[in-house]
Amino acid sequence: MAKNWNNNSKSKIKLGLIGVGYWGKNLLRVFNELDVLKIACDLNEELLNGKKQEYPNIQFTTNLVDVLNDKEIKGVVISTPAVTHYKLAKEAILAGKDVFVEKPLALKMGEGEELVKLAQKKKAILMVGHLLLYHPAVKKLKALIKKGELGEIYYIYSNRLNFGKIRTEENVLWSFAPHDISVIINFLGMPKKVRVIGENYLQKDVADTTLSFLDFGKKRAAHIFVSWLNPFKEQKLSVIGEKAMAVFDDRAEEKLILYHHKVKNNNNCPEAVVAQGESIEIPNEEPLMEEAKHFLDCIEKRQNPVTDGYEALNVLKVLSACQKSLEKNGKTILVS
Repeated sequence: MAKNWNNNSKSKIKLGLIGVGYWGKNLLRVFNELDVLKIACDLNEELLNGKKQEYPNIQFTTNLVDVLNDKEIKGVVISTPAVTHYKLAKEAILAGKDVFVEKPLALKMGEGEELVKLAQKKKAILMVGHLLLYHPAVKKLKALIKKGELGEIYYIYSNRLNFGKIRTEENVLWSFAPHDISVIINFLGMPKKVRVIGENYLQKDVADTTLSFLDFGKKRAAHIFVSWLNPFKEQKLSVIGEKAMAVFDDRAEEKLILYHHKVKNNNNCPEAVVAQGESIEIPNEEPLMEEAKHFLDCIEKRQNPVTDGYEALNVLKVLSACQKSLEKNGKTILVS
């Protein structure tokens, strides 16, 4: 049953969705549950016919103009191939709509900067789908870091692996790594330089696996391993601190574990002292639903999203530097 996204609000916000396929179907579900979705658009008529049966209360169209010209629609949600994000987001902003676009914001730095400037000029909300920043485990982990529970952060590493959808329009770095880059820079700030190596096995010049090294200076670092040629799915991020270590495993039942491991001096030799892991309680919230609600709050209150255009540009800066390093076989690239 559809439910109002804000019981205390009399807001009549209506949204349009562009793209109801691979990830768009999930956005279709949450925004429908929030009772704000008026119309959904996709070029695949067969796909739309199936969705019409599932969501009889929503209008479906293959014509983008039906979404952009509808004056009742305040915001547009874009979940299409990454190569189309810039064009569609620009058209939506120019049509006077607030925009939520899935990651990455664009595939070129200049295009991302143009979208941010355009949104600012038009006073439009521009939000990017860096989903992990809305995950209750990630929010709790950020709070633990901020409180000093882990002490000084030494390094972070993440694995995002799968044997699943293999893309042709962007490589695995651009498809998988934005999630982890957004979290890591949220925790540590911007890296100073990067090095990336990778290989392409299935398609020429489209990397299937990459390993990125991020150097933040002051002996702080991170690495991100992504692959869509892995025999099992893994979504794990570990934060190694001076006082404690934390593991966020999105595939596990207990998603956030804190380890108070210590290193003691034994006759001038460091010795590891292993401690029992402590499961950290987190709210039972669906990240995608929390992200969707945040977009609606930002539209109503005219406030900047947590993952606004500027946050997205920082992720793009890191991605662009990583891509340059990948193309130069692991050469160190400064993040400008």
